[in-house]
Order: sequence, then C-alpha cells, then structure tokens
Amino acid sequence: QLQLVESGGGLVQPGGSLRLSCKASGFTLDNYAIGWFRQAPGKEREAVSCIRLSGGDTYYADSVKGRFTISRDNAKNTVYLQMNRLKPEDTAVYYCAAGYAVVLTSDKGYAYWGQGTQVTVSS
Repeated sequence: QLQLVESGGGLVQPGGSLRLSCKASGFTLDNYAIGWFRQAPGKEREAVSCIRLSGGDTYYADSVKGRFTISRDNAKNTVYLQMNRLKPEDTAVYYCAAGYAVVLTSDKGYAYWGQGTQVTVSS
C-alpha cells in the first residue's frame, strides 16, 4: 500500500520552531518530486516548499524563504520541513505529497498525499 504519513505538527508560539516529517511506505521517494503544501481556513491550498529529489530542484514560497528548509533522509525514506521563526500566518494544515510533478508548485502533479498535520502558531 502506497502511503505518506505526516507528523510533527502542533501548537507553537510566534517565533518558535517545528519540524514536520513525511514518511513514505510502499514506495521509494527518490524517484519523485515531493511537495509540502498548506491550507488555511477559507484559503486555497498553496505550495510551501517542494523538491525534485533526482535533480535537486527546490522551491520555497516567498513567505517562507529564509525560515523553512526542506530536506530528506534517504535511509528513512522521509522528507522533512524545518520551520523556524514561525508566524501566526503560518497556521494551516500542512500536507506532504509525492508525484512526477513537472511543475513543482502545481498540486495536480502529485498523485500521493498524506492526511495532513495541523500547525497552529499562536501566543
């Protein structure tokens, strides 16, 4: 069974950090583009950070550049999103996705999705 499972979300104060994990089972992430997307209440889903593992292409939304870092652990078949200096506007459900995306930021290019993990930034 092909599956992505996110973890690491939670409640954090502004300025704090969280690390999200996306573990794949049933397939190897190496051959796929991996995207972290988020959706806040009343807003459309947006690409936060994406990486094409074979070529190393990466993308960061302007709103998270310099604060978020995407990385991977091949041995654990896991991709991470390190989120630092979190802001209230980062509050959303975060999803990881895998697929043969030609355009990294388009969710249409991702066939496999995790269940999502809630990130809440509030004092």
